[in-house]
Amino acid sequence: MSITGIITTLNEAKNIEACIRSLQQVCDEVVVVDSNSQDNTVELAQAAGAKVYLHEYIGDGLQKNLCLPYATNPWVLSIDADERLSDELVEFIRQTDFDKTPYDGFALRRRNYIGERWVKCCRWYPDYLVRLFRKDKLRFAELKQHAFVPEHNTLRIKADLIHYRYKNYDQLFAKPERNYSSRGAKILFLKGKKASAFSPFFHGFAAFFVNYFLRGGIFGGLDGYVLSKAVAHNSFLKYAKLLEYQRDPSVRDAEDWDSVW
Repeated sequence: MSITGIITTLNEAKNIEACIRSLQQVCDEVVVVDSNSQDNTVELAQAAGAKVYLHEYIGDGLQKNLCLPYATNPWVLSIDADERLSDELVEFIRQTDFDKTPYDGFALRRRNYIGERWVKCCRWYPDYLVRLFRKDKLRFAELKQHAFVPEHNTLRIKADLIHYRYKNYDQLFAKPERNYSSRGAKILFLKGKKASAFSPFFHGFAAFFVNYFLRGGIFGGLDGYVLSKAVAHNSFLKYAKLLEYQRDPSVRDAEDWDSVW
């Protein structure tokens, strides 16, 4: 069974070639939907053998679903530019008869890294995500942030998708070109959600408590503590910005509400 690898990109020149090569171990076709990158992502992807299409960014799940009509194979394997297939995942795909499987998709274990450090606490491992699926049966939830493919008639497999999530601690708090707290605040505002003066403190504290104590950050050493602090920081800022949008028309009017970024 042939598989189409799908990737959405924005300024991923440093990652795109290695990502495509990783997919080509098991995919006879790679489709890239690029959000008008300002670097040479498109040229590098085309040179590596991918079919590239351009579309302005419309949100995480919505953007990923744009890849599906371009895929000529019934099965797709979706990864991000900073993700790679592990050897065991390549072996699983090569040995599986997708024509005869009763499942519509497979959930992979995502193995998240900070730098070269594999982080297992705070539910970073196993981080199961459906990324290999039949495009006529499943698709990404049409969300603008943190989209996922529902686990409906899917199987969790013991094979890892490697994710070089952050290069260092700096990116935990402010990953370049990914202002998650502003995106989250804008999405909440557009949904009509309200924040009080207490909301940033409550959500920030709750995020730290859950990740550090309940999700095992306390057992993850310095990485677990810093990760828990970063999640709390993002949650605090998201609700602080939401409150600012409610209170200050000048800040609200200065935002580009047609773009999620």
